[in-house]
Amino acid sequence: MVVRPSALTAKPAGLGWAEAASIAGAGATAWAGIEAVGPRPGETVVVSAAAGGVGVLAAQLARLRGATVIGTASEDNFGFLRDLGVRPVAYGPGLADRLRAAAPDGIDGYVDTFGAGNVAVALSLGVRPDRINTIADGLAVQRHGVHSAAQEQADDPAIWAALADLVAKGEITVPIAAVYPLDQVRDAYRDLATRHIRGKRVLAVKPLSDFEGDHR
Repeated sequence: MVVRPSALTAKPAGLGWAEAASIAGAGATAWAGIEAVGPRPGETVVVSAAAGGVGVLAAQLARLRGATVIGTASEDNFGFLRDLGVRPVAYGPGLADRLRAAAPDGIDGYVDTFGAGNVAVALSLGVRPDRINTIADGLAVQRHGVHSAAQEQADDPAIWAALADLVAKGEITVPIAAVYPLDQVRDAYRDLATRHIRGKRVLAVKPLSDFEGDHR
């Protein structure tokens, strides 16, 4: 494979290969969503599917900007989110009421990584369209003019390097749900399709132990 040097960035020694593999996709998507919504210190931001591969990174990036972060998730992931400093709220019917109760002073921004009516919920809570980003509801983008920033808007080695540095320093974490050998790619996609995900699933073209000591 031949790659332009300008399309690459170095992996910090303190960053694992599985985590590094997630940065240009999930990390960049989360970065773009947070940039679009623009959380500020003291604001309250909701991240849907906050335990998922993109949501968990978006939630942490919002916290680094000084925002209070509410993350929608299943109750199985509540403890996991609390450990990351995210306030969990159960998704599903009645979500808008639960978010009102969790943020009585209002919600300033909303990062939707799941779809399923989250943009409608955000609008019903008074969040301005220009403070909403979705990667899962194209119809809402057309109807309401909300943002749809995703990986394409952060497809930049400088951004990957910044994310890698944050992970290597321990300022954010990239939870890895599972690593699959390449010949188990079907199993990986079946698991992904359940949408019951905590963190990222990674395909390894060879055992990750074979990469140890190789920092290219």
